[in-house]
Amino acid sequence: MSKITAAITCVHGYVPERVLSNADLEKMVETTDEWITTRTGIKERRLLDTPGLATSDMGVEAVKGLLEKRGITADDIELIIFATVTPDMVFPSTACILADKIGAKNAWGFDLAAACSGFLFALQTGAQFIENGKHKKVLVVGGDKMSSIIDYTDRNTCIIFGDGLGCVLLEPNEEGNGVIDSVLKIDGNGRHFLHQKAGGSLKPPTIETVQAREHYVYQDGKSVFKFAVKGMADVSAQIMERNNLSSDDVTYLVPHQANLRIIDATAERMGLDKNKVMINIDHFGNTTNGTLPLLMWEWENKLKKGDNLVLSAFGGGFTWGAIYLKWAYTK
Repeated sequence: MSKITAAITCVHGYVPERVLSNADLEKMVETTDEWITTRTGIKERRLLDTPGLATSDMGVEAVKGLLEKRGITADDIELIIFATVTPDMVFPSTACILADKIGAKNAWGFDLAAACSGFLFALQTGAQFIENGKHKKVLVVGGDKMSSIIDYTDRNTCIIFGDGLGCVLLEPNEEGNGVIDSVLKIDGNGRHFLHQKAGGSLKPPTIETVQAREHYVYQDGKSVFKFAVKGMADVSAQIMERNNLSSDDVTYLVPHQANLRIIDATAERMGLDKNKVMINIDHFGNTTNGTLPLLMWEWENKLKKGDNLVLSAFGGGFTWGAIYLKWAYTK
């Protein structure tokens, strides 16, 4: 009997209609289009600004598209893993809310929080349920409404993040395609450089924390950049070495979209030309948990069965990692 691997059999994404361009930000904070583009590679990002809509609502739109493409119903989904740092509520989980909104009556699920590495961690977690035979259809969702925790008076963070979400379906595969290997890391010392100061059990919400604007993302940009460049490059090179992959063997690098310079450094370490690197940071910005599935969604028509992909990410915590997977279908 062939070894069962967890293969991505469908991918879909959703981004809101509202565009926040660099020109718009020039009117909000002291910055310029040139300053933002030079340092990040971002030209615009999307915002979910419709009152009453949350992260789960972006999930509904993306999952509906996935189910239609795959030709299945929500009743076929057995497990939902939702990677996010902007859950609709502290509890219940956004996976639980999403299951209700899409009518996934036969599924159980949970949220996974690992900042910008969350989708990677969720993908590996979901793969294990497929590999051990427990489930045959696992929905892995990654997305964030980052605009809900961004201070639009702080030019260090508001230029970077956008809203968006993507999802993939994992199913058993006996042809050798799917998730092959992973290298996943955490280092809690990184919490000092990238975090949300208040809102958790350490510092519950108070009038004082709200007035001090402590419910927004805080980032020490220079420290995060330094760790991210090394972290993403190291694990991406490591996953190639462990699986005897040369730069010629890698079809695409699927990198977290935090900063174009970090992406370039990772690709250079892997020996990859730019035409082998998926990029959408210019028009979506950093959607945190949404970056990797949104990339695969946009590149789906270019992917062919058997293509070697290396997914790599770095996030607050610190969290970072890489996954090597073989694409399982040609659209």
